[in-house]
Amino acid sequence: MDLLTASLDDLLAQASQLVRDAAAGRVLERATEHELALQVSAIGDLARLTEALLVDAVGEITRRSEHGCRDDFMTSHLGCRNVTELVENLTRVDPRTATRLQRAAKAVRPGVSGTTGEVLDAAFPQVRSAMLDGVVGVDGILAICEPLQASSPRIAPSARRHAEEIVVAEARGEGPHGAPPASAGILRVHAQAWALALDADGAEPRERAALRARGLTLGTATPTGVPIRGTLLPEVAAQLQTIFDAHLAPKVTFDNPEAEAAYDDGSPLLTAEDTRTRAQKQHDVLAAALSVAASSGLLPTIGGHAPTLVVSVTAEDLESGRGYAHAQGCEQPVTVSLARHVACAGTIQRVTSRDDGRIIRIDVRDRVFNRYQRRAIALRDGGCVIPGCGVPASWCEIHHVTEHAGGGPTHTDNGVLLCWYHHRFLDRIGWQIRMNHGIPEVKAPGWWGTDHQWRPATTSPTRLQHAILTT
Repeated sequence: MDLLTASLDDLLAQASQLVRDAAAGRVLERATEHELALQVSAIGDLARLTEALLVDAVGEITRRSEHGCRDDFMTSHLGCRNVTELVENLTRVDPRTATRLQRAAKAVRPGVSGTTGEVLDAAFPQVRSAMLDGVVGVDGILAICEPLQASSPRIAPSARRHAEEIVVAEARGEGPHGAPPASAGILRVHAQAWALALDADGAEPRERAALRARGLTLGTATPTGVPIRGTLLPEVAAQLQTIFDAHLAPKVTFDNPEAEAAYDDGSPLLTAEDTRTRAQKQHDVLAAALSVAASSGLLPTIGGHAPTLVVSVTAEDLESGRGYAHAQGCEQPVTVSLARHVACAGTIQRVTSRDDGRIIRIDVRDRVFNRYQRRAIALRDGGCVIPGCGVPASWCEIHHVTEHAGGGPTHTDNGVLLCWYHHRFLDRIGWQIRMNHGIPEVKAPGWWGTDHQWRPATTSPTRLQHAILTT
């Protein structure tokens, strides 16, 4: 057994015993805040030193698996397709972590000449020195090296080495401003700043590369949905993120004891339970954005009309609520509830056909609220009428409280604002809506406390101000 293997076995035994002792004695739970902070810092030091060994080891695996005949590769000898798979199997990490280890090794591990066997300098020697000292781990290595590496073809090697020296000093807590050792996130900010300062023309090549890489693809429909993949331009992603943030930002509440009882009888404000994940919420925001865009009148038309989602369903299935509907352009069938959702705010075209398929009658019933009705409803409701939702009127759909198929008119006395999510799943969330002399009222579901009274619902500033002045 070689010395390194013996030392690793000894360290592994010590670490294993340390973990068991700490857990059994509840050492971390019993520590003061100061002691716990010191312990976490020391554990971080140990983790970075361990990563330094791992980076070098992965770099050596890569060296033995990239030159010459594939049959002579280390990966082939151990039955793996590539370095990523071998590292996954040996370290039990996921593919992304295995790839990050390889990228870190490429940046800081000295190369070896294929002809002379001479050891070559690492691409980032000062970062390597910081790694061996336990100053930076994989996160820190990539945070420093990747921004500088991206600009290296366009900046002088001496300038890059100077930038590397300054950023490594920040990592060690020896920077020009005397700041404490920087985290990986701060190191990336410093490295990016140096890369931009040294590469004045770098934005244009980056933009050209981004333009080539941009794309968005809808995958094949599956029973659980349609996968989406692609790469957005930075500014497009920023715009989408802004839309997400605007709709998903936590609602601000004020600690005002007098405002806690919003109703005359002293009952508390109603708030809607929302169990969606952030990813699901972002999906629903995108769905609402697409609906707004399609109905804006600003998009190119198809056959002279705005882009329209067409959903078809048989009269029997629509009436029973069972069976399937079909959305044009979607290979998978959809639920009848989706057909009801689309029909609630759209136009119904009833097509009567014979058994052999010949169309014998077409009836069109326009049930879309016109722009004047929409403005009036928006002024009355303010936004989605489900308590606590907060989606503004411009992003809402108009729901027929009494279904059009049940005789409900397309009239302001029968329309309320609902966001895409609450409109789509109104039958599941438990909130009930009714109109009381043209005023929307909501009733809480069973899971919400004990107050299940019908309450007026609005976020209209005008109506809220009037309610305050008249109380």
